[in-house]
Amino acid sequence: MKLPIQTDLTGKVAVVTGAGGVLCGMFSKALATAGAKVAVLDINEPAAVKVADEIVQDGGIAKAYKCNVLDEKDVDACHELVLKDFGKCDILLNGAGGNNPRATTDKEYFYPEDLMNDEIRTFYNLDEHGIEFVFSLNFMGTLIPTRVFSKDMIGREGCNILNVSSMNAFTPLTKIPAYSAAKAAVSNFTQWLAVHFSKVGIRVNAIAPGFFLTNQTRPLYFREDGSVIPRYNKIIDATPMGRFGEPEELIGGLLFLLNNEAASFITGTVLTIDGGYNCYSGV
Repeated sequence: MKLPIQTDLTGKVAVVTGAGGVLCGMFSKALATAGAKVAVLDINEPAAVKVADEIVQDGGIAKAYKCNVLDEKDVDACHELVLKDFGKCDILLNGAGGNNPRATTDKEYFYPEDLMNDEIRTFYNLDEHGIEFVFSLNFMGTLIPTRVFSKDMIGREGCNILNVSSMNAFTPLTKIPAYSAAKAAVSNFTQWLAVHFSKVGIRVNAIAPGFFLTNQTRPLYFREDGSVIPRYNKIIDATPMGRFGEPEELIGGLLFLLNNEAASFITGTVLTIDGGYNCYSGV
């Protein structure tokens, strides 16, 4: 992998949660290319193994670990394995997260007549457990690994926590209330942690991606015949740069925030990488 900026992570131990996914798998590969030893954590073990194997095949150092970020005992056990294999964690990238259809409304706007149709998922009949799952996955899935792995960082130079927030944290998107609220919590938690850990040498920041086309998100914007769904045009119209981002365009921000020379006085920042979406009023 060719890196857009040079950040030397040689000898660092990087732990990435949700690393079996498209974006966090790419982040794992970027960290390995920069010299880090990467612990690839995901509840989907085969996906984690695939990412770790690809890193090793490219000459990097990585190992996959099955880990449920919502189970602190499981994260503790994973931490012990990482300690044994690689040593203390220097970088924690909290990437586990996502939405769920059970916490998603069918329509952008509510109308009274919607209550007469049980087949329409409205705010009033969203699955309570689906909402709890989405909020827990994004917020507790960030808090629990931080509580476990940050203990390695206390009093050591050059340690970093990097969370993954979202454009939803600034202005909630329609239809996904739980995901939007959870990502807002992640941004707020990033700022809280930055203050809390400021006396022990740990910098805490986040990136907030805008809209990126991946295999996972493509069905949200394109029909099976290749035609675009109206939501696609809404996003393009609201993004001043007039396009979706390429996943690789997140790597520069990631490596900048982890660079202890270039970003040594930056903590508590949520870096938007969104083609201008967050600063555009629509007028």
